[in-house]
Amino acid sequence: MIVELRQKSQVTIPADILKALNIKAGDKLEFTVQDGKIIVQPVVTVPKDQAWFWSENWQAEERIVDEQIKNGQVKSFDNIDALIEDLDT
Repeated sequence: MIVELRQKSQVTIPADILKALNIKAGDKLEFTVQDGKIIVQPVVTVPKDQAWFWSENWQAEERIVDEQIKNGQVKSFDNIDALIEDLDT
């Protein structure tokens, strides 16, 4: 697809591309240049106070816990007394 660069450096992204990438008005896009090409990628920004959760280390731990839950390695309790009793044993 060929689009025209308009005044104020504006470009319209074709509807087929927006649909394929599920991009909507207000979404953030990152522009980079690689080997003489413009690369446009949708991005999700994370509020600074939540960045710790999205760190590489935290996400690695999340994957481990998800696997443990999937394998039935995690206990759950109906009340705090049952939890304390299990911890004491």
